[in-house]
Amino acid sequence: MSIEILVPQLPESISDATLITWHKQVGDFVIKNENLVDLETDKVVLEVPAPESGVLTQILKEDGAIVTGGEILALLEIESKQKSESISQSSEHIKATDFNGDDIPLSPSVRRLIHENTLDPSIIKGTGKNGRLTKADVLDHLNLQSIVTAAAPKETVSQVSVPIVQASTIASNLRPEQRVPMTRLRAKIAERLLQAQQNAAMLTTFNEVNMQNVIDLRNQYKTRFEQKHEVKLGFMSFFVKASIEALKRFPAINASIDDNDIIYHGYYDLGIAVSTPRGLIVPVLHDADQLDFAGIEKSIADFGAKAKTGSLTYDDLKGGTFTITNGGVFGSMLSTPILNPPQCAILGMHAIKERAVVENGQIVIRPIMYLALSYDHRLVDGREAVQFLVTIKECLEAPAHLLLNI
Repeated sequence: MSIEILVPQLPESISDATLITWHKQVGDFVIKNENLVDLETDKVVLEVPAPESGVLTQILKEDGAIVTGGEILALLEIESKQKSESISQSSEHIKATDFNGDDIPLSPSVRRLIHENTLDPSIIKGTGKNGRLTKADVLDHLNLQSIVTAAAPKETVSQVSVPIVQASTIASNLRPEQRVPMTRLRAKIAERLLQAQQNAAMLTTFNEVNMQNVIDLRNQYKTRFEQKHEVKLGFMSFFVKASIEALKRFPAINASIDDNDIIYHGYYDLGIAVSTPRGLIVPVLHDADQLDFAGIEKSIADFGAKAKTGSLTYDDLKGGTFTITNGGVFGSMLSTPILNPPQCAILGMHAIKERAVVENGQIVIRPIMYLALSYDHRLVDGREAVQFLVTIKECLEAPAHLLLNI
C-alpha cells in the first residue's frame, strides 16, 4: 500500500519552507521515524520523519523547492507489518552496536554538512565517541580542502574537490569568487535588521561594570554549583537576573509598540542571542523571572546544544520581550547591538578586560566590561535607558542584590 509523505503543518507565523536536503532516494528502504528530508524555514530546520517503514517510490519535491503545510513531498510503499517489525528490530540492534570507521552514524547537523558539500564521510577521521564524526571534524576537513585548493597550481585546481552549496564559481587566475544562495535564515536576519533600522528611532547608551565581585563569587561557588546542579555557573545567569531586576523597575523597556498602541508585558521572556553556522538566532527563556540561577544556566546550555545540532524548535524561538547578546565571547570590546523587533531594547555584553580605574583616589586594576543598551527612542526616554543600565551595573557590582532580592 502506498502512503503520502506530507509537509508538516507549519507554525502560524511561517507561511512556507524550503526543501534543503533529501536523506533518502527513490528505491531506498526507510525505517519508521527515520528522518527523510530537512525543511528550512526562516527560523528553524524541520525534519520530516517516515510515518511507516517501507520503500520510497517517488519524490515529488526536489531540493530547493518552496513548500507549504500539507503538500505532498513523496510517496512511500509500506511493507507488511511483520517485515517492518523485523527490519526495525534489526535497525535497533545495529544502532546499539559499536560502529567502525566505515559505518559511522551521523547526527543531523553532520549529515547536512556532508550532503551540502558532497563529501565522503569515510575519508574524514572522526574524533567523537566510537569514531563518530563531529561537526568540528567536518568543518576542519572543509577548511583543509580550502587551504589545499588555494595552494594548488592553476592547472591542478580543477582536480581538487571544492565544497560549495549550490554555488557557481567564477575563477580568474588567483582571484576566485563564489556565488552562494542566501539561506532562508540569513535572508530573514537581513530583513529584520533592516526593518529595525528603518522603523525604529534607535539610540545606544553605554556604561561600564566592574566584574570583580561577580568573578569572586563565581570562583568561590562554581565547583559546588556544578556538583549540585550538573551545569556550569556562567556569567549569563547574573546578567539575566540583573536585567529582570532592571526591567521590573523600568517597565517601558519590557514593552513593545503595536501601531499606535504600547503593549506593556507583565512577564519576562528574555531572548539569548546565539551564533550558529546558519546565522544568528535568538532562543527565548520564557518566564525567566521564575527561574533560579541553575534553571537559567541549564536552559542556556540546552539552547547551545540544540543550536549546534540544528534541533531548536519554533517554540524555543517564539516570543521574547527583551534580548541579551554577548559579543564578548568573540572578543568584542564595544558594539551597538541592533534591536530585535518588536522589542524596544537589547543589551550588549562585551569582553572582560583588565583596565586601570580610579578607586578612592588610587589607580587600581579591575576586570571591566563595557555594556551597551540599544533602545527605541519612540518609547524609551534617555533617562530611563541610562537608569536601566545603571541598575544592571549596580546589581552586578553588588551581586548580593540578586541573591537576596533587595
